[in-house]
Amino acid sequence: MQGFIGFMGSSTGRVVRAVAGIVLIALGLAGIGGVGGYIVAAIGLVVLAAGVFDVCLFAPLGGLPFNGTQLRAKLGKK
Repeated sequence: MQGFIGFMGSSTGRVVRAVAGIVLIALGLAGIGGVGGYIVAAIGLVVLAAGVFDVCLFAPLGGLPFNGTQLRAKLGKK
């Protein structure tokens, strides 16, 4: 799990989360619609915000820092 958390905390992981968030928001609002679409869009908003604000929501599950900068420092990544 530490490999996955390390990737999600990396710069590439941030971009992936931001893009995935945008896709989920668009899919929820334009593709699915209704209550289910709003739920998917809300999840996408959380994923997008995590990428933009450089936080890793999964890191505390592995006993690692929530903040992306601290996470990368702890894992020795840039």
